[in-house]
Amino acid sequence: MRTTFSDEELLVVTQTDSGKNHIHFDRHAPEYREQFESITRDMHEGCPIAWTDAHGGHWVAAGADEVFHLARSGDISNDNDVQGVRRGYRGITIPTGELANGVRGGMLEMDPPEHRYYRQALNPYLSPAAVTRWIPVIDEVVRACLDEKITTGRIDFVDDLANIVPAVLTLGMLGIPLAKWEIYNEPVHASVYTPPDSPDRARIGELQRAMGADLYAAVAEIRRHPRPGLVNAVVHADIDGENPPDGEVLGMLSLLIGGGFDTTTALTAHSLEWLSQNPDQRELISLERDTLLDSATEEFLRFFTPAPGDGRTFSADCDYAGAQFREGERLWLSWAMANRDPSLFDNPHSVDIERKGNRHFSFGLGIHRCIGSNVARTVFKRMLIAVLDRMPDFYCDPAEAVHYETIGIIQGMRNLPATFTPGPQLGPGLDETLARLQKECDEQGLAEPITAQTGRSQ
Repeated sequence: MRTTFSDEELLVVTQTDSGKNHIHFDRHAPEYREQFESITRDMHEGCPIAWTDAHGGHWVAAGADEVFHLARSGDISNDNDVQGVRRGYRGITIPTGELANGVRGGMLEMDPPEHRYYRQALNPYLSPAAVTRWIPVIDEVVRACLDEKITTGRIDFVDDLANIVPAVLTLGMLGIPLAKWEIYNEPVHASVYTPPDSPDRARIGELQRAMGADLYAAVAEIRRHPRPGLVNAVVHADIDGENPPDGEVLGMLSLLIGGGFDTTTALTAHSLEWLSQNPDQRELISLERDTLLDSATEEFLRFFTPAPGDGRTFSADCDYAGAQFREGERLWLSWAMANRDPSLFDNPHSVDIERKGNRHFSFGLGIHRCIGSNVARTVFKRMLIAVLDRMPDFYCDPAEAVHYETIGIIQGMRNLPATFTPGPQLGPGLDETLARLQKECDEQGLAEPITAQTGRSQ
């Protein structure tokens, strides 16, 4: 028997005579963010797959090979059987109560063929060509956000930029009025970073209910009077010959909203913080953006992994890498840990903005790979370029940065204040800009699927 101990016993590895690794591992612990690197090293060296009794008991896959194999395996399921009519599986969250709301989390908690129907309905809205149409809108929202602060020499990159731009774009793509971004913004982020025992939980619950009521009203309206956007695509999706019921629609839209808001915000905040700490690299990216912007984006995605992992359920007894899995057992696939595996990445715990062949796991793998990856990359790059151009000497004080208390769901930041040399405004403020952009979105049909746009132009 061999036992190793990590900091404050957050990770304890015990190897039995049968070769099965047992660990005490809690990625929701407040200490996990600071200890992530040492815990990841321990798992890669001693137990790339192991069992933990935390949160009801589940497997943890940390190695790149192990995550790659299991994520693509036909012996695991994403299904969340909220009605108890199938096999009782509990979806992608561990513990299940993290995001439980009585409905499935969209197609990310569906298996084929159901998953395929939704993905086919959404692809025309989220392809590279479809997202490219939105770049002028993204740039104008970014410009307006920066103009709100550019003359002051101070900005909170989370509150004043990275929270706003993804929220506005997501609503635009959904077909919901852009001006409603504030109704959705705080409850989406706060539902992730607010601990269950927080005294602020009741207030956040009220905000979530207000957001849910607005979303439900939009669904009802668009069901009666279709208009372009992802809401319309989901409401009228052909799911094996039928349109989905309201519960499935709300689950699917909640997935799109959560994925569109918080992950891009997290990536942007962490990247800007790192660039502030590494001004030589910031200058290099700015000067050589034509060759470095893409590789830097992929490296920030790898290193910071905004969505650190997903849960699965074994749907059959199976063996892999010396571990024996049983049907019904839960599995955590750690994209973040796989992204630090030295067998796949040289110097994995360092940022290399010129890294080549960056096969990171940050958007997941297999049929459930993130459908919004094109959106995330585009929005991040447009925000980064604008900041580099207009606030090139920005400085983020580490003492003022506020990270999420736990990073079990999203590795995010609540605040990232920065200072910079003031500059001139280039246009109107955010409210006026959104009113104009709303008219342009409606007139140009930007929320239509790319197939409709192509047909119109012929």
